[in-house]
Amino acid sequence: MEKRVIQSASAPRALGPYSQAVRWGNLLFLSGQVGIDPASGRLVEGGVEAEARQVFRNLEAVLAAAGINFRRLLKTTVFLKDMAHFQAVNEIYAEHVPPPYPARAAFAVKELPLGAEVEIEAVAAMLD
Repeated sequence: MEKRVIQSASAPRALGPYSQAVRWGNLLFLSGQVGIDPASGRLVEGGVEAEARQVFRNLEAVLAAAGINFRRLLKTTVFLKDMAHFQAVNEIYAEHVPPPYPARAAFAVKELPLGAEVEIEAVAAMLD
């Protein structure tokens, strides 16, 4: 089995030495996405809700590059700069991720890249 890199021009370029996603067999590992607008390369303005919506656009672009969508998510991890934003992000999450919901963890962290308020990483299934 060989590791395959998945890239999307519709998602932000990696901020460091990592790939947007890596496929290994029937699993797709998506790197954490913050609310960067891929056109400008900058964090979107408007606070945690605007950032969360951009995070999901970015994740959707990477999933699409792999030929799948949010229905294939198995596990997500949500990183929040402030747990006070949990409910707002949770509502936006539910708008994008359909049931049956993937397993999920959420953590409060001290800092995120570029001063972001939210970051989400995921694991998805490529085949049934």
